[in-house]
Amino acid sequence: MEEDLLRNIKLEFNSAKIVYKTSDFTSSTILYFKTIFTVLDYILLKSKGELPKDHSERFKMLKKYFPDLYEFLDKYFDVYRNTYSISIDK
Repeated sequence: MEEDLLRNIKLEFNSAKIVYKTSDFTSSTILYFKTIFTVLDYILLKSKGELPKDHSERFKMLKKYFPDLYEFLDKYFDVYRNTYSISIDK
């Protein structure tokens, strides 16, 4: 599982960079956030032996175990959520 997460981190990040270069800032934002989510999941797996099932569980786990990471994600999560309905500018 750890190797899968590390591979996904690399793939998502590289894909985000490629898409960003095409000026598709909405899609690249989604991919950058997916990278962040995967990094956080990796941290949770390595430190607590658990993976969250969804965003809600990820937030709960981060709030409990890593308050600083929780605050970071909470601060920027609306940017990710906005990609569902609006375009993201550079």
